[in-house]
Amino acid sequence: MTNFVSRVLVAAVGLPLVLGMLWLGGWWLFTLVAVASVVAVHEFVTTARPLRPLGAAIYGGVLLALFGAEKGGLVWLLAGFLATFVLAFVLHAMSSTRAPTTAALGSTVLGSAWIGVGLGFVLLLREMHTQGRLIAFAVVLTVFAADTLAYFTGRLVGRHSLAPRLSPKKTWEGLLGGAVAGVFVSFIALYRSGFADGWRSVVLGLVVVLAGAAGDLFESALKRDLEVKDTGRLLGGHGGMLDRLDALLFAAPAAYFLVISYGFH
Repeated sequence: MTNFVSRVLVAAVGLPLVLGMLWLGGWWLFTLVAVASVVAVHEFVTTARPLRPLGAAIYGGVLLALFGAEKGGLVWLLAGFLATFVLAFVLHAMSSTRAPTTAALGSTVLGSAWIGVGLGFVLLLREMHTQGRLIAFAVVLTVFAADTLAYFTGRLVGRHSLAPRLSPKKTWEGLLGGAVAGVFVSFIALYRSGFADGWRSVVLGLVVVLAGAAGDLFESALKRDLEVKDTGRLLGGHGGMLDRLDALLFAAPAAYFLVISYGFH
C-alpha cells in the first residue's frame, strides 16, 4: 500500500469517527480524546526516551487535565495539568535510576502540557457555547482542510521552504494553499450558519491555520532534536497519533481564546 493510499484510508475512517464524537459530545467525545491522549503519551515517552520523561506522571497529568476540562471547565483543566508537577517530583524522588532532574521533569511537564492541555481545549470548545458543536466542527474541519491542502499544494507546486532547519518539506506555497482552504471552511461554517459575521469568521480561520502551522513546526522541531522521522506508524502515511494531532494541539487553545474575545462564552 502506498503512502498516499494509506493517508486517504485513514482519513476516510478517522474523520467521520471524530466528527461523530464531536456531534455527540459529552463522555463520548471524552472517551475518544482520552484514548487518543493515551496513544499520544506513549509515542511521546518513546520518542523522548533519551530525556527520561516520567511516563506515569504524564499519563496521570494528561488524564486529570482532560477529566477536569470535562467536569469543571478551564480552571479544572489547569488544576489537572498542575498535578503533573507533583506526580513528577514524587516519582523522580522515588526512582532508582537518577536521570538528570531538569531533563526528566522538564520533558514530563512538556509532554503533559502539550498533549493534555491541547486536547483539553477540544473538550472546552465543544462545551463553551450554545453553539459549541458548531465551533468544534469548524475548528477541526479547518485544521483538516488546511493540513490536506497544504500537503497537496506543497507536493505539487512547493518551491520555497518554510522552515528548512525544522522541516525541509514544508513550503510557503503549501502554507498559502492550506490557509486558503482553512479560511474558506471557517467562513462557510461560521458565517453561513449565522454564528459570526464575515470578518470574525475569516479571522478565526486564519488564526486556526497559523496556530496549526506553528503546532506542526513545533513537533518537527522536537522530532529533529530527538532525531526521529515520525512519532509512530499507527496511522500509516500520517505517521503516529502526535503527527496527526500536532496542528490541533495548538489550534484548539488559540480558537478557544479568540472565540472568547469575540464575546461568545
